[in-house]
Amino acid sequence: MTAVTNTYTTATAKGIREDLANLISNIAPEETPIMTAAGSGTISNTLYEWQTDDLASAAANSKLEGDETTFSASTATVRLSNYAQISSKDVIVSGTLEAVNKAGRKSELACQISKRGKEIKRDMEFIISNGQIARAEFSATTRQTASLQAFIKTNTSKGSGGVDPVYTTLANNARTDGTQRAFTEAMVKDVAQKIWNQGGKLDMLVVGAFNKQAASAFTGISTNRNETGNKVATIVAAADVYMSDFGALQIVPNRFSRSRDALVIDRDMVSVDKLRNYRVEERAKTGDAEKREMLVEWGLKVTNEKGLGIVADLTTS
Repeated sequence: MTAVTNTYTTATAKGIREDLANLISNIAPEETPIMTAAGSGTISNTLYEWQTDDLASAAANSKLEGDETTFSASTATVRLSNYAQISSKDVIVSGTLEAVNKAGRKSELACQISKRGKEIKRDMEFIISNGQIARAEFSATTRQTASLQAFIKTNTSKGSGGVDPVYTTLANNARTDGTQRAFTEAMVKDVAQKIWNQGGKLDMLVVGAFNKQAASAFTGISTNRNETGNKVATIVAAADVYMSDFGALQIVPNRFSRSRDALVIDRDMVSVDKLRNYRVEERAKTGDAEKREMLVEWGLKVTNEKGLGIVADLTTS
């Protein structure tokens, strides 16, 4: 079939308006599971401290009638510390771009500021779960807050050659990677038992994508079928809860955590504390443009690392 002769079509017509949807699609992930689960607090200095304490080991405690007491020494608390770091994102938008009519957003400046806020939170999640150590600021070197991997030294499972961080008060010593090995249920059981023996409780197991699939095959995964009555059943592929001998672990995949590490977290032992909360500040105008900087000054607090654990040196493919 051909068109009737001299039919005027879009191929030759001029002035046709573009069809640009008034919607902007962004596939970039925004989930920050560790930050979402952690507590929050405020701090008042770039180097901030807190204390940990412990009880004496349980013992067969009995005493003779009339016996004179021999007083035992008290154990001092342990002071821990970390640095707060500044995380920031900046944006500059020309006056013309802000003024023109745009699809999907009224203000380009507001749109870009919103994006920067999400990006900062992704960066913070990455820092918390990728092995960064505490570092003071000197000369042109920035302050850094210590990550979970830098704090966890008691309840660990690691590959051959792996070495746990060594520190007393400040987590400024990096974990040494060992030989990678396949993730197994026995490793999780080992770390879970160590945490329980220290008096901790289990909440979350944070893993990368590859090891999330490995964990889904563990025999301790709670059943993934639901009673549906006469309704059509839905098959659930993802296993979200692991029933350990010492409590239920929610298995959480994290796009931003170090994929060779599985982090066992008690959310009550972790908080993200702010010296300066999220803010957007206007910068000096030096041309026909609007300048903004979004920043947050923050640090990670691990109240007591004996309540956490790590299965390190896992294969990732």
